Formats: sequence, structure tokens, C-alpha cells
Amino acid sequence: MITYQSEGIAMPHISRRTITAWIREVAATYGKKVGEVGYMFVDDKRILEVNQEYLNHDYYTDIITFDYSEEGQINGDIVISLDTVRSNAEAQHTDYAEELHRVIIHGILHLCGIDDKGPGQREVMEAAENKALQMLHVKQ
Repeated sequence: MITYQSEGIAMPHISRRTITAWIREVAATYGKKVGEVGYMFVDDKRILEVNQEYLNHDYYTDIITFDYSEEGQINGDIVISLDTVRSNAEAQHTDYAEELHRVIIHGILHLCGIDDKGPGQREVMEAAENKALQMLHVKQ
């Protein structure tokens, strides 16, 4: 089951049915089934608190993914700052909805085992995001 909630900020305008089907399709391309995935949309203040409390990081970010996956099944909590998503979209001259979808699937790709911190991994993640976004555009 995939759940979508917001805390301290308005829920983003997304088609939950379309996004859920897309997430399941993307996970399947990595041989994974979707178990329990919870999205929490928050503001910058809240994501900073989560980053400090759970990761000992003292900075803002667009997404934090907590991975509870098991063999063949993705499970996790994904916290997304809509403030930072909007700032990133503006800075990169990208459509807000496109950036939001990129961040939504970024968390799923982490749960599927793709990392983006080591040498060359950012490029692998970006390619996976772009491939997933193409799958979404076909659905819409």
C-alpha cells in the first residue's frame, strides 16, 4: 500500500491513482514489489527537523528516504519538502510538477537499491529518474 499525507503544508496536486500505478510499474522494472510505502509532504522547517533528528544533518534537503525494504519488496517512509522542490524547480528552470514527480520517484529508486552518493552514482540515478519520468509521461 502506498499512502500520501502532508504535515503543516497543503497536499500537492497529484493524481494518487496515476502516481501509485507508476510507482508499482517502476518498482517492477527492478524486480521489486511494493509493500508499505508512506509519503509525507512537509515544509522546509519540518524536513530540517527530520534531517537533524534522524540523520544528524544540519541542512535542508528535498527528500529523505527511510528504507525498510525486504528481499524483493520495497518498504519505506519518504519525506519530501515541497518548499525545496519548488526552490529547486525555480533554480533549474524546471516545471514544478516535473520536479515533484522526479523527487517522488527518486525515493522509490533508492528503495529499489539505486544510490547517488558515490562516484558516478549520481549519473546512474539521473538516468533512472529520466527513464521513470518517461514511463509516467506515457501514462498521462
